[in-house]
Amino acid sequence: MSEISRLSPKDLRGWLERETGSLFVPIHSRAQRLVDDMRKMLDGLLEVSKMLLENSAKEVDKKNMKTFNRARALNKLARLFVDRIRQTKVPDKVTYDSFNQFVQETQRTFLVTEVDIRNWFPRVSPFFIFDRRKFQTVFDRAKELLQELSAFLTKEYVKAKTLEQTFGLTDKLLALENQALNLNGQKARIEGEKALVESEIAAVLQKMTSLKNSGSLSELSKATAELDALGAEVKLSLHHLEKPFVKLQSLALHGEGSGLTPEQVGKLNNYVENPFEAFATEGAGLPLLKEITQKTTRLMSGGKLQLKPEKTRKAQQLISEILSNSLESLHQKSRSASLRRRQLSESVEVAQAEQELAKLRGQLEAVEMKKKGVEGEHVTVERAISETTERIRNHKSEIEKNVLSFMNKKIRIA
Repeated sequence: MSEISRLSPKDLRGWLERETGSLFVPIHSRAQRLVDDMRKMLDGLLEVSKMLLENSAKEVDKKNMKTFNRARALNKLARLFVDRIRQTKVPDKVTYDSFNQFVQETQRTFLVTEVDIRNWFPRVSPFFIFDRRKFQTVFDRAKELLQELSAFLTKEYVKAKTLEQTFGLTDKLLALENQALNLNGQKARIEGEKALVESEIAAVLQKMTSLKNSGSLSELSKATAELDALGAEVKLSLHHLEKPFVKLQSLALHGEGSGLTPEQVGKLNNYVENPFEAFATEGAGLPLLKEITQKTTRLMSGGKLQLKPEKTRKAQQLISEILSNSLESLHQKSRSASLRRRQLSESVEVAQAEQELAKLRGQLEAVEMKKKGVEGEHVTVERAISETTERIRNHKSEIEKNVLSFMNKKIRIA
């Protein structure tokens, strides 16, 4: 076996034609000649079928009782012959597959025609004898030619079947190579669009960050952070009143003698739901909180509000600290921070900045939608490239195996 020949897809067909011309060209030329001969034979068969049709129709028109029934039978038979022959498609391009299909189709047409001849020609005898002989002569010659086509197909043309398929694979391989080239070009374009979109996103995000970190929005953010920190501190400071306040709320809700005024009940609910808001909106000196805690102390002492001893001790200690104004400093900070946060959020500067921020968010959403579209297109092209690459690999492998089988030569397609 010779050394491995390395070929590019562009050079492959020319190499195959040079290497196999002595085998393939004569066989393919013979196949083409046989198809052309059979086309002419079918045309001749069509003409004699039309002759039977016309002559039998003339005899039917005479309405001669002696020949009428036989003429009508032959007329119907001839019409069948015409229709069958016209439906037998001769291939425009001769390949092994089209030649094989043509032979099989013609064989079926001739088989049913021969059965009809055997069954019906004797029934129209002795009339139309010359017409029937003329048709039979042309039909017999067509059958002989069909036998020649069939023998050529099974003994000679089959040798070129693999080679012909390989030529077809070569053309498909070139088309796939061009398709892969185009797909890679699309991929490069999409990746360029993706880079531009990502650059747009980065620019919008930078503007949003700059807007948030400067001016009134920055101050608002700081005030919000301060408020969050104070909220956590207030919640921690009032932690030991959570359980007593929930129990006190239950007593007030069910009318079991909590001793709270409607204003105090409203504030108690506020402390249970949002301790910081209740604390920050208290008046100077925390009057409502002190009133509520004093009644809590009385109810605990009177046994109406029962807690575990340790929880009672801690609650009483916290109440004592509240009554001695130990939370006054935290209260002032909370009121000031809450007021500052509200003033900033209601300022013209913040409103304008938030409008600008909303506009930027809209731009960001639009660009991100565009990015999703580009990413979807990228995924589609990547999948197409992968599928095309796999088909190219399979075509190359099949061509290499075919060349080895019918030429005993090893090739590698780059």
